[in-house]
Amino acid sequence: MNSKFTCRRLSWIGLAAAILLIPHGLVGQLQPSEQTAWVGDTPATAPPLATDLPPELTRKNVRHAMEKVADWQLAKAEPGFSQDWTFAALYTGFMAVPKAANGNKYQQAMLQMAQKFNWQLGPRVAHADDEAIGRTYLDLYFRYHDRAMMTPTQQGMDAVIALPDDREKPLWWWCDALFMAPPVLAKLSRATGDRKYLDFMDREWWITSGLLYSPSNHLFFRDRSFLDKHEANGGSLFWSRGNGWVFAALARVLTEMPQDYPSRAKYIAQYKEMAEELAGLQGADGLWRPGLLDAAAYPLPENSGSAFFVYGFAWGINNSILDRAKYQPVVQKAWAGLLSHIYQDGRLGCIQPIGGSPSGFGAASSYVFGSGAFLLAGSEVYRLAH
Repeated sequence: MNSKFTCRRLSWIGLAAAILLIPHGLVGQLQPSEQTAWVGDTPATAPPLATDLPPELTRKNVRHAMEKVADWQLAKAEPGFSQDWTFAALYTGFMAVPKAANGNKYQQAMLQMAQKFNWQLGPRVAHADDEAIGRTYLDLYFRYHDRAMMTPTQQGMDAVIALPDDREKPLWWWCDALFMAPPVLAKLSRATGDRKYLDFMDREWWITSGLLYSPSNHLFFRDRSFLDKHEANGGSLFWSRGNGWVFAALARVLTEMPQDYPSRAKYIAQYKEMAEELAGLQGADGLWRPGLLDAAAYPLPENSGSAFFVYGFAWGINNSILDRAKYQPVVQKAWAGLLSHIYQDGRLGCIQPIGGSPSGFGAASSYVFGSGAFLLAGSEVYRLAH
């Protein structure tokens, strides 16, 4: 495909220097696009639930469920597409939809989105949330092989790599960031053939892991402020969606990482530890509550975290990393649970709104990142199905 796009030349180093002057407490504030109805909502009156979604793991059933959610979410959200993390998570889901489930339709929408934004990352150069969209650009690059599609992402990551590295002020100080930036760097390394991006990702991953991963619980704290926070039952506070971001990130990084990469075994070990722990925390309905260690404190399951877990489990089975006999029942039960929260029009409910810790929400609460997680899950469940 010939290049049809002119990539703006930004002074990345200048922008990176400028962002370092922003007070730390201001980084991570909601962007305007995150405050609009395009990102999600909770209707005053919930629509009727779907009655056409059989839970049996057949490719026909999985395909139908994916199209139902994807069609509803695309129609609802496309007018408000933005470059921030909320939509970036949705875009990864659209890109993962298999061709048999009308994937070309959603990927064409992603091409139009990328053209609209001229293949640019978000404005905060050193912030992982604004880098997440780069993964979709790189997925499109691998489809069309037009370097204009990846150049701004490469320039942005070069600027981040050039920044001073301070272990006391980690680049990825909140666990969600591991889903936003590392998969971009891992895919960029494969796209360019330059291992410096993977090496940078590897160093920063283990800095964050050293700060936030609990060796005893095999779960990630959301950030350092959670290290001493507890649930009502006395258990440590581990946020379901935060751990969903990480579990999915491990799968996405390992997908791009060469088999002979020196620290690959460490990622697989962490992934297996999390899988073992998460499987033991699955609810009777197949899903996971917002706070993982005190299910009784949360009346509803949280479906963005749950869908990321399904994606991670199914990916591990499909790649012969997790034992099928042990973990496929976990996936089957969770997939059935997710289907029970899809409404007749395709809305996926029980998704916690934007936040940084477990909180309450309504049964019909739906947000774009949760739909993205569901489509990612569906892409691997489809591979798993017969």
